[in-house]
Order: sequence, then C-alpha cells, then structure tokens
Amino acid sequence: MTQLLSVQSLSKKTGNTTLLPTISFQINPGQCVVIRCNKYLGDMLIKIILGEEIPSKGHVYFKGADIESNKNIFREISVCLLDDGLYERLKVKEYLSFFQKMSESDKTVDEVIQLVGLLDKKEVKIAKLSFSEKRRLQIGRAIISDYDFVVLEEPEQNVDIESAIIIRNAIRQLQQEQKAVLITTSFLEDALSLTNDVYLLNEEGLKKVEVDEEEPENNREVEEPAEILKPMKLEKIPAKVKEKVILFDPPEIHYIESQEGVSHLHLSEGSFPCSFTLNDLEDKLKAFGFFRCHRSYIVNLQRVREVITWTRNSYSLVLDDEKKSSIPLSKARFDELKEILGL
Repeated sequence: MTQLLSVQSLSKKTGNTTLLPTISFQINPGQCVVIRCNKYLGDMLIKIILGEEIPSKGHVYFKGADIESNKNIFREISVCLLDDGLYERLKVKEYLSFFQKMSESDKTVDEVIQLVGLLDKKEVKIAKLSFSEKRRLQIGRAIISDYDFVVLEEPEQNVDIESAIIIRNAIRQLQQEQKAVLITTSFLEDALSLTNDVYLLNEEGLKKVEVDEEEPENNREVEEPAEILKPMKLEKIPAKVKEKVILFDPPEIHYIESQEGVSHLHLSEGSFPCSFTLNDLEDKLKAFGFFRCHRSYIVNLQRVREVITWTRNSYSLVLDDEKKSSIPLSKARFDELKEILGL
C-alpha cells in the first residue's frame, strides 16, 4: 500500500534541549493514526509536518516527496487545531461555502453540514452555536476541503456525547473515502476507542500501543455461581506518592489504567501509580465489583453511568465522576459485561 505520509527518524532540538524525540511512523490512505501526547509535543509534530518548523534531523515525506521541497504543503492538508478561530459573524452555511470555494472542493456544503449534524443550524450565525457545535463546524471545515490528509488536534475535547458520536462517524467517513487521518490527543481512552493504530509519544520517543483484540472464550475461566455468595474480602490497594505509600479502599478507585507496564489508580484526588500488575489487581478487586473492560483498563462498575456504542465493534464506558471519564470497552468483553449487568 502506498504511504501517504512517512515520518523517518524525525527529531527537533534547540541547544541541549530536546523539543521532539526521534520518531518514525507512517500513515496510509484510509488509515486513522492517533498519537497520545501532551499538547506541546503534538504542536511541534504538526508544525513540522506542515513545514512551519524545520526538524533538526530526519525527514517527512508526503506523497513520496520531502516536505522541504514542497513549500505549499499546507494547501494539500486539512488541519483542525484546538485553538482555531471562527468567523463568528458568518452563518454556518456561509462559513463552509467560503472554505469549499477556496479549496475548489467537489464536496457540497449541505453534504458536509449533514455529516457534522448541523443541518438545523445552517442559517444560524456561528456566534450562537454551542461549544460542541462549533467544534463540529471546525471538523466540517477540515472535511469540506476534500484533501487526502486530515490532521485533527483533540477532536473530542470537552464536547458532549452527541458531538463525540458525530465526530467519530465523520472520521470513519473520511477513512471510507480513503483519506488518511492523523489525530493528536492527551486522552488515551479516546485514542483506544477510535482506532487500533495508537501510539504513545513522550520525551523518550514513540511507542505503539498494544490494542486489545478479542480473546478466545476457552481462555477464560468460568466461575461457579456459588462464588457469588462468598463473603467479600477486605483489601486495601497500595499506591506510592513521593516517599509515602498510601492505602486506598477499593470503592475509592474509579478505574485503573496501565501505561507502559505501570498500573495507575484513578480516584477523585488524582492518579497514583501502583506496584501491582493489572492481572494482580483484577484478581484482588473482582469481589469488589471491578471489571476488566479492556487489556489496559479495569473499571469500578459502581462508577459506570453509561455504556456507549460507537460502532458494532467499538464501545466506551462513561463514569459518574466530575470529568465524566470515558473508558474503552473491548468487543471481547462486551457480552461478558452484558451478562453481569443482566442486559
């Protein structure tokens, strides 16, 4: 398959300070790649791809050509950044029409308006849209240009559930049209439920995340009904904070996430590293109503408020905490959860 974008041994330094560690990855037509990183690293990567920053080492090839030889590469890439401004005096239809004409796109304005769920708002001024509706409009602007490569920064940050579903449908539509999509986000949960091509980018470099696949049923142990009647075991879960070890009661824990082999307990007070593996914690916390919803996640079912179906094979659990945390639920675990919940 022809690579649309190829990043080869790319890095950026200023003096002795590393701004972007050495990374390599590629994106093919129809592929969605999500990179989980902080905003600074994401911004630097996007700027280098757009030719706005010159790398210290390495190369970025777009459609087989080095971006350094293509000064107008930004005219071939649709970009939607988190802090993009909007012409708020314009109406929704006027705004998208402007970008459609500028890019000489064959996509119709009404087609894109419907795709981002703003059909009933097309004659409304942008200033009167909600935050989530404005974000969907920004995604629509990236789509209507009809370029082969789309870059999205934090597409779902702070949007409502309806908008998240619409944005994901739009991303899938882009993939079906054989567009390549690169997404940067600071939320691993969103990344894992968007695609199987997920990478972690930090100061040490870029690492592909092993995404959960469906496990054979014969690999799972079937519990006898009598075990449900066993008394609950009193257990505290240790986490290290600086030089201290804190013991948490299981009900305090909202969910547990594995990052690069380290388990992190997520509570109202924040996130705390734990020395136990996810497998250990799964065994210890099963009696307290915790459920292994994904290879990288264990969730406290008492905290689950909603089960969201994105597609036939993509699900998330929304918790009742202040952040309304979204936890990926793998296809392999979905039927097991339905049995537990009596659905």
